Amino acid sequence: MSGTSMSGTSMPGTDTRAAGPTGYRLDDPELLARVRADLRAGGCCVLPDFVRPDLVDTLRRECAEVAPLAYSRVETVNVYNTEPDPSLPGRHPARIPLRRGNAFVARDLIPPGALVSRLYADPAFQGFVAACFELPEVHELADPLAGLTVNVISPGRSHPWHFDTNEFTVSLLTQAPSDGGGFEYCPGIRSARAENLDDVRAVLDGRGDHLVRRLTLRPGDLQLFLGRYSLHRVDTVRGGTDRHSAIFAYTGRPGVLGSPTRTRQLFGRVTPAHLAAGGRTVRVDELMD
Repeated sequence: MSGTSMSGTSMPGTDTRAAGPTGYRLDDPELLARVRADLRAGGCCVLPDFVRPDLVDTLRRECAEVAPLAYSRVETVNVYNTEPDPSLPGRHPARIPLRRGNAFVARDLIPPGALVSRLYADPAFQGFVAACFELPEVHELADPLAGLTVNVISPGRSHPWHFDTNEFTVSLLTQAPSDGGGFEYCPGIRSARAENLDDVRAVLDGRGDHLVRRLTLRPGDLQLFLGRYSLHRVDTVRGGTDRHSAIFAYTGRPGVLGSPTRTRQLFGRVTPAHLAAGGRTVRVDELMD
């Protein structure tokens, strides 16, 4: 990995951690081994205080300033974010309605000088992410809206149970709610070859608590997560403070954009780039979504 810039990596024999926003040595073999072990064992790794304590308030303030720009629409969805299909059996998980109340600030509304923007585009951080997920490299999404987002969940709302479209996700909590808003997940509940509908249904019905793990994240904590195969949610935020997190979306291949339908659902708009792509997506499996 590169020994450059803001992410706290350094060339052998030097220590530039104080110059970047994180005190972690991103080229530390022991750190990489720990992250990889956590991801293999449970599909999730949290690096506490990834952002230096003296920058956490800057992180919170910058994301809070753009939070009012989030596209907010409370809607009924299913766990796969697919269109309703009455031909499915009545007990199919896709037939269970869920209320989605989270909102997203699109990348083109986040200032390029913001800490999360600089971190997302930083080659050393990208190299770290690739190494964590054991990939040769990662690429920023070609999507002008979805590559970097700020997720906003207001009191009384939640991000219900769902699967990610991407195989992996990197997120950074920037503002914790007063109460609630915990992260819950079911590691490896499905695979690239099997939906495991019975287990998914059990979680949605409240019968699968033995499959659920829970995390309490703090501002500045970095989460690396295999969300394609792990059912997950953010439970209802309570109190008087929003929950904010920055979502860093990378892929293992260049040129990836979201579909026009999904993009409009999340951001309320599409761009010429989405329309020009004609809905072409690169699939890594044959799962519902």
